[in-house]
Amino acid sequence: MEEIVVIGSSNTDLVIKTQRIPEPGETVLGGVFMMTAGGKGANQAVAASRLGGRTTFVARVGKDLFGEKSLENYAKDNLNTDFVFVDEEAPSGTALITVDGKGENCIVVASGANGALSRNDIDAVRERIGKAKYVLMQLEVPIGTVEYAAEVAVAEGAKVILNPAPAAKLSPELMRKLYLITPNRTESQLLTGIPVESWEDAERAADILLAAGVENVVITMGAMGSLLKNASQCVRVPARRVEVVDTTAAGDVFNGALCVALSEGRELVSALEFATTASSISVTHMGAQSSIPTRSEVDALMQ
Repeated sequence: MEEIVVIGSSNTDLVIKTQRIPEPGETVLGGVFMMTAGGKGANQAVAASRLGGRTTFVARVGKDLFGEKSLENYAKDNLNTDFVFVDEEAPSGTALITVDGKGENCIVVASGANGALSRNDIDAVRERIGKAKYVLMQLEVPIGTVEYAAEVAVAEGAKVILNPAPAAKLSPELMRKLYLITPNRTESQLLTGIPVESWEDAERAADILLAAGVENVVITMGAMGSLLKNASQCVRVPARRVEVVDTTAAGDVFNGALCVALSEGRELVSALEFATTASSISVTHMGAQSSIPTRSEVDALMQ
């Protein structure tokens, strides 16, 4: 199995479950409150590790209780945290999450130490990147750091996978360094200008991303499934039908699982089926990292 390096955010999620997300200026009485580990980078790193991947996490946390607890949790999930740096000034990242009765969510993030992840931090982990087959990133840390990490990864022979979330414009230079990009429908529209409502829309959006220099495109389409497109294939992978409780980390589980399957040598379509299964299990549970399934759960459902 090849090694995976995940570079990204670490947050503590403060979650309230309620029947509906309030309108601006409105107060809604909620139900269950949860405080759970989150952050797109951490979610993806924990998913990769919990599903059997040899995973190193690169991030920044604050010198506070949230940061200490995060490091404890990562150790329990067998993550290599040698490069989770403790910031002396900025607090740990936090996210305020409201989840409605249909499992949809609304999230506000205070980046804290995530905003201080720097080129120097990437230089510190360069040797580890050189030993990895895949480097997985998202956009909850500074875009300049993501661009530099992609440059380092390509120079060291690693393949870069980018989950472009939260949605943001990407430079042509970054696009050309990507082995794989995994936008959802909203992110696809921002990147390509094409509203993705159907499989045909997704194919047109994928063509634009391929023309920009990305080697492989996977567009995730929620309950519909995901589309894979590259120079030689165009494949639609349907989603599994499940009872949705909370979609908070579904995309993160998908990305972490996808990396694990690829690191085990699976072809892209097989890796997508594995990722789809893992993601379908995660939405049946509340929370971010608390919803990430184990490898045995995914293997059992795939059989």
